Amino acid sequence: MNVLTKTEFEFPGQKGGVYHGKVRDVYNINDEKLVMVVTDRISAFDVVLPEGIPGKGQILNQIAAKFLDATCDICPNWKLATPDPMVTVGVRCEGFPVEMIVRGYLCGSAWRTYKSGMREICGVKIPDGMKENERFETPVITPTTKAAHGAHDEDISKEDIIAHGLVSKKDYEMLEKYTLELFRRGSEIATSRGLILVDTKYEFGKKDGIIYLTDEIHTPDSSRYFYLEGYRERFEKEEPQKQLSKEFVREWLMGNGFQGKEGEKIPPMTQEIVEGIANRYMELYEHITGEKFVKTESEDILKRIETNVLNYLEN
Repeated sequence: MNVLTKTEFEFPGQKGGVYHGKVRDVYNINDEKLVMVVTDRISAFDVVLPEGIPGKGQILNQIAAKFLDATCDICPNWKLATPDPMVTVGVRCEGFPVEMIVRGYLCGSAWRTYKSGMREICGVKIPDGMKENERFETPVITPTTKAAHGAHDEDISKEDIIAHGLVSKKDYEMLEKYTLELFRRGSEIATSRGLILVDTKYEFGKKDGIIYLTDEIHTPDSSRYFYLEGYRERFEKEEPQKQLSKEFVREWLMGNGFQGKEGEKIPPMTQEIVEGIANRYMELYEHITGEKFVKTESEDILKRIETNVLNYLEN
């Protein structure tokens, strides 16, 4: 399968080596721009899985680009250009060390925490008597720390973020405002496509005193979507929701005894599993954009990316 799982480019003006994230490879150009290559790697439970997913990098990059363009009236964002289907070039910001997670429904890790008896998540009180996949009266923000490479993100409250000086009170209040407005816009777009934006995360940075939305937004790696049709019936019958997100990958891993804990082994990723994941990503792309996904075929993906980025940087 023609997948891209790692890059090691050397671009003009590049400072330092490449930063390999869980999914993205990031290049610093003169401390002014970032070249972000979205690979076909896939992660779950903060662990990069051994097989790449065909088309995944292009899908994530193109969805994120569309949503950055569709929300630029809400707050400034880092995107300058997408010179390749798997690459975004943008403004280099000083990132805030927190991720802003916003939830419209009680599910996923929040439901697992709630089911264990906890009634407070990240300082946010959750009422008794809620059911899995139930809609919150108003969306709730449950931030996490942005962990160093290889570490796990940790839940944290707004009060602790401010008290520990991770983000100033003024800046955090702006992050909250942007987060809720972005989530509202994303929800509206999802509804128009027959989907529910269940939860998502946003990352922000700052440059020259201005807060920018950074990284990806509203992709299946950063968000969870339910199908709107049938949601109410499934909820009332306490049946699993039909969803488009990476949660199905986590469920497959948990069903095979893996939750990212020490000593656990990642189950074999057969061709059938890989193709199934790829098809789910394509399905979400087509639902959320209303466009058919067309994979850019290339015999040499690395060469194509290098050529396209060099042309952009030179011009």
